[in-house]
Amino acid sequence: MLNKRIPKPVKHLSYVSLFTDIASEMLYPITPIFLTSILGASISVVGALEGAAEIISGFLKGYFGALSDKIKKRSLFVKIGYALSALSKPFPGLFPYISAVVGSRITDRVGKGMRTAPRDALLASYAKENTGAIFGFHRGMDTLGAALGPLLALALLYFYNNNYQLIFLIAFIPSLIAVTFTFLIKDNFTSETKKGKNKYSVFWHSASADYKFLLILITVFSLVNSSDVFLILKSKSISGSSTLAILGYVFYNIVYAVFSYPLGKLSDKYGKKKIFVIGLFIFSLVYLGFAKLNSVYILWILFAFYGIYAASTEGIVKAWISDLITDEFRGTAIGLLTMCSSLAIMLGSFLAGVLWDQFGSQVPFLISSVVSFVIVIILIVNKKI
Repeated sequence: MLNKRIPKPVKHLSYVSLFTDIASEMLYPITPIFLTSILGASISVVGALEGAAEIISGFLKGYFGALSDKIKKRSLFVKIGYALSALSKPFPGLFPYISAVVGSRITDRVGKGMRTAPRDALLASYAKENTGAIFGFHRGMDTLGAALGPLLALALLYFYNNNYQLIFLIAFIPSLIAVTFTFLIKDNFTSETKKGKNKYSVFWHSASADYKFLLILITVFSLVNSSDVFLILKSKSISGSSTLAILGYVFYNIVYAVFSYPLGKLSDKYGKKKIFVIGLFIFSLVYLGFAKLNSVYILWILFAFYGIYAASTEGIVKAWISDLITDEFRGTAIGLLTMCSSLAIMLGSFLAGVLWDQFGSQVPFLISSVVSFVIVIILIVNKKI
């Protein structure tokens, strides 16, 4: 049944994301430890590096999304983007210096910024009234990699006596597998628009009011949807265990992966808006729980529902956008959305950190809960979108 509903190119893109995320998430939790404990970098260096990497990635998502529409080349940016990320992985293992880690992280984010919007536009181009299922399947495979990566890294650290450099080298293997799959990806434009005709001004004037309204709402929500690092830190403060906090995050990714495809199919049947609103409502409850509850057992329930929230929103909002925009502007539309969202999350994470330091952890979580609930009400009241 699955073979009939999910086209082969979508599966290939999903395998690319699966293996790339295995590699990326092997390195994501250990890189700050490698920088600070092994190479002697300060926390401020780690913070500056992450901030710079995400800002670069955010801007490039918008730029390459529009460029892929303009020159009618999407698979090209998918290939180059994943190749850059793959090549960046082993350098800190080969050259254990702060500069190598910085260069590796920045290169990886450049690759992500280059490929994200063109890849998502390609996914949408293969949909036949089942964008929710297609984006849900892709997100499920992507997130499965995000769950497997940290577990593999923890196992390697255990069996190879905390050999961090070895993990950077091994992470190159799944990255290389991912790049191999990109050679199976081909362009699939369904629009007859000629090269060079797509411009932001043309796109913005042709975009529907629904798209613009959704873009604004998602950007506002992203301001209170701070980095998942804060959930891990809160979990650590409640449980007193770094291992439990990381395992909670892995559990969230597993739930996210399991529910992404089924919820994507439900969104095709009952509407993207309904599933998205349910997801935002769950987010509001989860953040309220993190603000008010201090039970280790409740943490697992919160992480489970957080996974359901993610499965109800992240892939589905891209599917929703794809339904609102014609193929000729999909890269531009998704690129603009992901750029605004990424930059808003960066700003929101900074503000959440300041609020945490000044007023305690409850305040940023409560603000996120309230604002997301207000957005739920706005979406319910607005019957036009």
